[in-house]
Amino acid sequence: MTENGKILAVVDDHPILADGLRSLLMEHGGFEDVRSFNSGKDFMQFLAVNAVDTVLLDIALQDANGVELCREIKLLSPGTIVLGLSSQAERGVVLQMITNGAGGYVLKSTATSELIECIREAQAGCVVFCSDVKRVLAKVPVHPQRTLPSLTNREKQMLQLLSEGKTTPMIAAELHLSRLTIDTYRKNLLQKFEVKNIAELLVLVVREGLL
Repeated sequence: MTENGKILAVVDDHPILADGLRSLLMEHGGFEDVRSFNSGKDFMQFLAVNAVDTVLLDIALQDANGVELCREIKLLSPGTIVLGLSSQAERGVVLQMITNGAGGYVLKSTATSELIECIREAQAGCVVFCSDVKRVLAKVPVHPQRTLPSLTNREKQMLQLLSEGKTTPMIAAELHLSRLTIDTYRKNLLQKFEVKNIAELLVLVVREGLL
C-alpha cells in the first residue's frame, strides 16, 4: 500500500498511458498502491467499495465526461482528491474542474518530478497546477489597479475549505455555522476579490500565494 495506506488511482482510457503512469509513480514517486483504470465506470465501481486518496482523472474518457465525473466522484467520496489529467490546458475546462471540486489540474506532458510534486502538494491540502497550466491561468483577468484584499482568519479558513472542494453544507457542518452564513462568506469573498465564481477565486488566490 502507499504511504499511510493511501490508494492512488490513474483513470485513462489509453491502457499504455494508464499502466505507464502507474509504473512511473510506483518506481519514482514511492507510491506503493497505485491502481489503473481504463474507464470511468470501472473506477466508480471500485470507488464505491474502496477508499481512494487521490485520483489522476483523464478529462476525455470514452465512456464519461471527466469534468462531470469529477463532480460525481466528489459526491460519492468527498475526501478523494481529484487531479484533472489532460493533454491540453483550456482555461474554461480547468475552471470547471475546480468548480466541480478538483484539487488541481496537470498535463500529460508534465515532467515526472513535477507530477510527483503536484500529487504530494495536493495530498497536503493545496490546490495544484503544473507549470504549463499556471501559465494559462495567469490570463485570468485581474483589475490592474487593484491590490489584494486583507482576509480575516475565518475567510482564510473558508478559502482553505473551498480549495478542498467542500460544499456549503459540508463547510456549515464543519464550522458549526448556518448554510446562510457560509453563503454570505462565499459572496463576500467573490466581491472582495472581484471575481465571478469560486473557481476564479481559487485560481487567483493560488496564483497569488494566498493558499
